[in-house]
Amino acid sequence: MTDKTGILPGQRLRARGVDSNRAGRFEATGREAFDDGWDLPEEDRLVATEVRLERPRSALTYNRSPDLPFDRSINPYRGCEHGCIYCYARPTHAFLNLSPGLDFETRLIARPGIAGVLDKELRRPAYSVAPVAIGTNTDPYQPVERAHGIMREVLQVLQAFRHPVWITTRGTTIERDIDLIAAMAAEGLASVSISVTTLDETIARKMEPRAPAPQRRLQMIRRLSQAGVPVRIQVSPLIPALTDHELEAVMEAGRDAGARAANTIPLRLPLEVAPLFRDWLAATFPDRAARVMGRVRELHGGRDYDSEWGKRMRGEGPWAELIRRRAHLARKRLGLGEGLPALRTDLFQPPPTAGDQLALF
Repeated sequence: MTDKTGILPGQRLRARGVDSNRAGRFEATGREAFDDGWDLPEEDRLVATEVRLERPRSALTYNRSPDLPFDRSINPYRGCEHGCIYCYARPTHAFLNLSPGLDFETRLIARPGIAGVLDKELRRPAYSVAPVAIGTNTDPYQPVERAHGIMREVLQVLQAFRHPVWITTRGTTIERDIDLIAAMAAEGLASVSISVTTLDETIARKMEPRAPAPQRRLQMIRRLSQAGVPVRIQVSPLIPALTDHELEAVMEAGRDAGARAANTIPLRLPLEVAPLFRDWLAATFPDRAARVMGRVRELHGGRDYDSEWGKRMRGEGPWAELIRRRAHLARKRLGLGEGLPALRTDLFQPPPTAGDQLALF
């Protein structure tokens, strides 16, 4: 990458998705490093991951998007250390007055105590149960979860309430929680989607610098499936002229590992993600950068991204239709579904609290 906006002299990056820290769209000013003329040596320092703590006031986030198969989600973390260059969640860091670039993957927000807040929200008399999605914004099993354990606490609350949950991840720490997830899956209360963008480890390392390797993610599918957890492999995002030729191969590898379903979503580049991805593409794959972006713009009406409902997750035009047909035929050949069985909502029951008088009867 060539745009090092916001990177200070002496800052050294290792295994990061971007080398730009351009200010977010809400900032009135930006930062740019320049030579001040003083011939002084700069201290060479590695940019480390910084985790700040937030006291959550709410646990459940609701949406009304017709493009999404769920209306509520939980985010144990803000930002994601995996550093995937294409991550559509990067722009959310701008709401924190942080950069969707390097800040998104190095300045994280952990939300300890969110499980206790969730417990209170699920006990509200007006609460109406429906499956909750976790991992649709940032990964709940990114590396910092090993130290903080927030996701496990959330799962323990959901299990106690017998509340349905759908988890999306590419983080191996999910294997730590197989005991909880498998017990919930046995009652029809849990399913998991594992994201695998490519089987090419070289491309994966460049696109997703701190995410597990593709074969390791397939192993996650295998272990979850062997424990009785319904798993879907998500070939997302599918990047034209870079990973799209692997669609059928990735689906087949997921099937062989035990996945019951598969789907794919074309690359989308909202807001600050578009310039970050273009810079990365030009520096990493200069031989095909123009072709990739040309096809992306075909998908989105001549723009880098079209946020219109009904189009943003599917794209439009001949290439989008070709991908849908290829995915359909691959699922049919491999015996895969597009989605997993619906999760149960009829088992939901708030557990008694300490000192609850009803527990005496």
